Amino acid sequence: MLKIAFQKYIDNFKGFSREIWILTLITFINRAGTMVLPFLSKYLKEDLHFTYSQVGWIMVCFGCGSMLGSWLGGKLSDKIGFYRIMIFSLFVSGLLFFILQYIKSFYGLCLGMFCIMVIADMFRPAMFVSLGAYAKPENRTRSLTLVRLAINLGFAAGPALGGLIIMNKGYQGLFWADGGTCITAIIVFALLVKEKKKSKFIDKKEPNIVLNHSVFKDKPFWIFLGSCVITGILFFQLFTTMPLYHKEQFNLTEFQTGLLLTLNGLMIFFLEMPIVGYIERNKINKVKIINLGCLAMAISMFLMLLNFWVGILVIMMLFMTFGEMFAFPFSNSFAMSRAPKGHEGRYMAIFTMSFSMAHILSAKVGMGIIATFGYQANWLFMGILGLIGVLLGVWVFKLVAIENK
Repeated sequence: MLKIAFQKYIDNFKGFSREIWILTLITFINRAGTMVLPFLSKYLKEDLHFTYSQVGWIMVCFGCGSMLGSWLGGKLSDKIGFYRIMIFSLFVSGLLFFILQYIKSFYGLCLGMFCIMVIADMFRPAMFVSLGAYAKPENRTRSLTLVRLAINLGFAAGPALGGLIIMNKGYQGLFWADGGTCITAIIVFALLVKEKKKSKFIDKKEPNIVLNHSVFKDKPFWIFLGSCVITGILFFQLFTTMPLYHKEQFNLTEFQTGLLLTLNGLMIFFLEMPIVGYIERNKINKVKIINLGCLAMAISMFLMLLNFWVGILVIMMLFMTFGEMFAFPFSNSFAMSRAPKGHEGRYMAIFTMSFSMAHILSAKVGMGIIATFGYQANWLFMGILGLIGVLLGVWVFKLVAIENK
């Protein structure tokens, strides 16, 4: 029985091209080194002694830089190709992480976080476009899932390692680790993957047809982006308000916070690919699955209202993780499926910008509510917001159903 289950699990990983596996490897190297992000709010609050409001503003600059970087990355991927953007982004952002540790002033960090995220987040839409070039159309959602698996496995290792580095070397060690892994990852990519201008898997049936309708007229896509912003706001609570809450409400150490995030990464590693494989084999509607994910995230926020038992943090993480597994891989896939040929970079830029917007709002709104009304009000607000996201998803489902009639 176990042997059959293991074989079925392994079968989910078959059929990918060599380039997709290399992309997965460099994504893992990069994300395992992303140790600064989960502890950034703690570093700013506890090490540099900024106020909640100042931490919120630095996170806003982080998000604004991320938005601009996502837009530039998508635009330039359509113009000069995803390959050059990916190499430039990771190499330069690695160097900037080395510099960032020496900036201690509030305004300096606002500018520093903005600049580093402009460069770093040019990578994301370029990477999504690269999946379109290196993956077969029938494997695209699974390829996105494989890369997400690497991201989450990296996050599983990163926070726990990050917590240990802080305890032994201090926060400065994180910046060296983050910068070093960015540079290592992109050197591996440049050595092992050759640039491809166009996918050999695209345009075989109708090679001369190119669609040119504007992304700004795609109504279901924009309502879908509203739902994406909400799921992003809920998810980013894990990295903005949660680490502070763990310390202030339950007196958890950085290492214990890291272990909770490790639970998230390990669950995704073992469960996400089989879940995506099952949903794709059974042709279950993507928008319905995204909606189910948003609902699970909303429930996870309502669970946080039980603030008298530390075990609720584990149960909350279970709901958040299932929400993430349902919402994110199919959000990527749905966004890519809306893009006409030749416009993939533009669509994926706007899609990734929605998560950058979520990062801005997650930090600023969350910190603002906590500073004024306390943590309980924040969890209640986030839960209600999640339910609004579910309603937006229902709207998208109805609009797409009308389109397909």
